[in-house]
Amino acid sequence: MAYPTREIRVPGVRQLCGHRMIDGKERTLTPMTELADLMVGGQVLRITRWGEPILHEQTRPVTQFDSEFHTLVRDMFATMTAADGVGLAAPQVGDDRSFFIFRCPDADDQMYVGVVANPHIILPDGKNRQLVSEEEGCLSLPGSYSPLARPDHAICRGQDHNGKPIEIAGTGLLARCLQHETDHLEGMVFGDRLSDRARKRLYADHEESAYRYPEDWPISPKGEFDPTR
Repeated sequence: MAYPTREIRVPGVRQLCGHRMIDGKERTLTPMTELADLMVGGQVLRITRWGEPILHEQTRPVTQFDSEFHTLVRDMFATMTAADGVGLAAPQVGDDRSFFIFRCPDADDQMYVGVVANPHIILPDGKNRQLVSEEEGCLSLPGSYSPLARPDHAICRGQDHNGKPIEIAGTGLLARCLQHETDHLEGMVFGDRLSDRARKRLYADHEESAYRYPEDWPISPKGEFDPTR
């Protein structure tokens, strides 16, 4: 997921690995591989673009949390950092497994970072459902944003990078990120949730800035803005 440039105050980073709620209390599970080890040393990969089949297909469950999986997670963190994103799903790097990574602040500007495999998203309903319309973007359609209304909080349950149960309660941008990335794993991009008119404007904005994003971006960096174009 991409977001418009804005100042984010980050008082600290919370790494999510093997945390779950039991009897109303958070329990910490001993990880086999530290999440911090997967956030460094990766190789930047090409990010797939809207229209490529893998972005519009249902993913398959993650069943192995082995060294090959961890290598891809490490590469995805490097890729997300290079692309200045807050979330990245496996199909966005050409992999059809059901997981995503994120490094994203919540409504209180507390930064959360983690891996969620085989996620299940729970959204509020009834009188607890409050929609917030904010600008949203996608690293697979770089350089363009559109307002999209989504619930203001979300709970995401799944497995962490070691296959341990994990639950994340997200607010603010984190809630939006959890919903956006889970959509990717269902073969949906956020443009699918827009009206036809809003989607046309989104594509038009993308075309105006497409010259800045090489085909293999972010392996090759984003180009400079050209005011004459």
